[in-house]
Amino acid sequence: MSARVLLPWTDIDVPEGIDAACYDGVEAPPADLGDVEFYVLPYDRGPEPPKLIQELPSLRVVQALSAGVETLVPLLPGGVRLANGRGLHDLSVAEHALALIHAAQRDLPRWFAQQTRGEWVREHTRSLADSRVLLVGYGSIGQAIERQLVAAEAVVTRVASRPRPAEDVHGVAELPVLLPEADIVVLILPDTPSTRGLIGPGELAALPDDALVINVGRGTAIDTEALVAETRTGRLRAGLDVVDPEPLPAGHPLWTAPGVVITPHIAGGSASFYPRAKKLAAEQLRRYVKGEELLNLVGS
Repeated sequence: MSARVLLPWTDIDVPEGIDAACYDGVEAPPADLGDVEFYVLPYDRGPEPPKLIQELPSLRVVQALSAGVETLVPLLPGGVRLANGRGLHDLSVAEHALALIHAAQRDLPRWFAQQTRGEWVREHTRSLADSRVLLVGYGSIGQAIERQLVAAEAVVTRVASRPRPAEDVHGVAELPVLLPEADIVVLILPDTPSTRGLIGPGELAALPDDALVINVGRGTAIDTEALVAETRTGRLRAGLDVVDPEPLPAGHPLWTAPGVVITPHIAGGSASFYPRAKKLAAEQLRRYVKGEELLNLVGS
């Protein structure tokens, strides 16, 4: 008997033994989903696709296409396994993090504004080369960012939730010592109780003047009021793909704070993501049909 699966695409090569239905997260899902065993969640389609998890009585596996799955765990019925999209977003997010850094360090918003006015006014800018970069959240995405930082000849310090001396990784408990020495801080953190507000008023105050804060993880890692206070005066700068609250309301002071570059949570969604996501889904389905261990299982 075929295994019934629910996929967000119709152009994926499913292995023999798979009966695939399509739900893209935009149109309504198919009517009869009572026998769906494997659900690949549509990516970046809002709150409706996760709600479907609890309406699939035969569900055995949920494949998320995001790296962070903290909001999905409470929705899982007993016995349902969850796999995340670890690795899918690494290069996309790394590219975007570097783009935010370069935009801030080389003052690109200033030159774009000058272009619209037809002005030619030159000035030397900051650089990424030789900058001291604190990479907070040293997982697979952090490692991808590090490779690009090293290629740019930045000086990188790795930070994770716990120290890993064998890998030259510091623990977050060392931030009070590390922050005063950083020119740039890059945050790649999930939204968990331990990471919320990790970078608060004290941590921001510990950074040297003109330091740059980059956030491509979750907006809740930074105390927004404290960041507004530091950027409004021009003491710190920021490049933010994620914010808290999100989306950022119209009129919020971060929109107009000097030295702040904001993008609307789009770091992980580049063109390279979709072919990689389809390849992962196909491999997971192959493993599922063959009874092999799935990749990226959460909690295992």
